[in-house]
Amino acid sequence: MAGNGSANAKLAIQGAGKRYGDVHALHDCWLEIEENTIVSIVGPSGCGKTTLLWSMSGLHGLSEGEIQLDGKTIVKPRPEIGLVFQEANLLPWRNLMDNILFPFEIKGQKPDHAWIDHLLERVKLTGFEKSFPNELSGGMQQRASMVRALSLNPSVLLMDEPFGALDAFTREEMNQLVEEIWMETHTTIVFITHSIEEALFLSDKVVVLTPRPGRVLNIYDVPFDRPRTIEVMAGKEAFDLHHRIKADIYRQERAVGAAAE
Repeated sequence: MAGNGSANAKLAIQGAGKRYGDVHALHDCWLEIEENTIVSIVGPSGCGKTTLLWSMSGLHGLSEGEIQLDGKTIVKPRPEIGLVFQEANLLPWRNLMDNILFPFEIKGQKPDHAWIDHLLERVKLTGFEKSFPNELSGGMQQRASMVRALSLNPSVLLMDEPFGALDAFTREEMNQLVEEIWMETHTTIVFITHSIEEALFLSDKVVVLTPRPGRVLNIYDVPFDRPRTIEVMAGKEAFDLHHRIKADIYRQERAVGAAAE
């Protein structure tokens, strides 16, 4: 039986395993995520990153082990957990504001319009409340999806590679926006990405998963102060940390390739 996480753990992943038929996506995965931190999860394609994130959200059940939020096992979606998907998933027949208000309609909750207006201003979407998704750029749609998730004031925000489809310049802007919002709200964030640069810019810790079945290989502390500058992220310490994480991933991929030969 899994034990309780440490007192500082907002999320405690304890022996998590997940099978989809014959596919073993996760195995014996252990990780603690402290409150008010940003943790990025990286690893080879197909290593179970998204499976782990969706299990944290309560949308996917585990085959073994458990995940706890504030010491209570997650068995279904929780109002304290927000989720930003790889795509914005805005309803095309609803304008931006109506998309943001949609979760409140489903839950029968009264929205905090002052907080929503603040978030819209924060992400530079004020004035676009009546615009429909097809009138917004990809970056604007993802900003709207962030507002939709944050409007419910979650204590945990899960982000599943939300900027992967954006161009490099817009992606950098979105990374800066996430950092700025975190510095204001200190929401616990778990961020899935294939980009080591993105993980280092955003995170307090970077978690490296092994190839499938995914388990935690290494956890790296990111020692840089916030807000993070271009000079710091281009410096030797960041370069060396990037190289160590990349070497972890490549070494595991080569081992899998050699075993398959």
